[in-house]
Amino acid sequence: MPKPSPLTLKLSAFVALSDADLATLAGLDRRRRQFRAGHEMLHEGQTNASAFILARGWSCAFKLQPNGDRQIVNVQIPGDFLGLHSILFRTSDHSVEAVTPIEASELLASDILEAFSRAPRLASAVLWAASRDEAMVVEHLVNIGRRTAEQRMAHFLLELGARLKLVGIGDSTGFDCPLTQYHLADALGLSAVHVNRVLRQLREADLVRFQHGRVVFGDFGRMAALAGFDMAYLDQDHPLLR
Repeated sequence: MPKPSPLTLKLSAFVALSDADLATLAGLDRRRRQFRAGHEMLHEGQTNASAFILARGWSCAFKLQPNGDRQIVNVQIPGDFLGLHSILFRTSDHSVEAVTPIEASELLASDILEAFSRAPRLASAVLWAASRDEAMVVEHLVNIGRRTAEQRMAHFLLELGARLKLVGIGDSTGFDCPLTQYHLADALGLSAVHVNRVLRQLREADLVRFQHGRVVFGDFGRMAALAGFDMAYLDQDHPLLR
């Protein structure tokens, strides 16, 4: 039996997918494409944009300010949709860039609507995924607005770890992470120098190490307490629809 795709693993956290659901989901993978690191998948202001399902690699969604400053609003991992609402809105409200070389399946609005008509339970699962993304954005707003730099970093890394574990890429000890300190700075509203200092403080406290492209958790419980990290908003304990 083939290994389930990251998207299948993710959506199965909400709904127990039937064979028909799985067949419909597999049909969304028919236009698989490869993109180099740094490629802009979507750009802010783009019309008639395609969406994508990220199969391999990492990307980030961001907005650019007039002065060139970048705010990363989400980091996407395998199993995530890229620009899903861009195929429903007339104009994309953000940009998406490949952080690493990636593989992604292109989606048109007609693909999504046809899949939903054939598999309503699958539509419920995709709505859950979109709602979960919104819940993460809420946490990111709290991160930038109210948490200290150390709390922001700890919460961000713990969230990434939980998301990666769900799709079979990370585990409770840590995960491989291609993000640079500049990515972390743009995601957390910090300078790269501040990010370096915060990572050093967390390492010296034996909470987490981020070295050579891997995040290794030290004392998970203390780190979660520091960040006020409660996984309930990720809603991935067990399927709601069986």
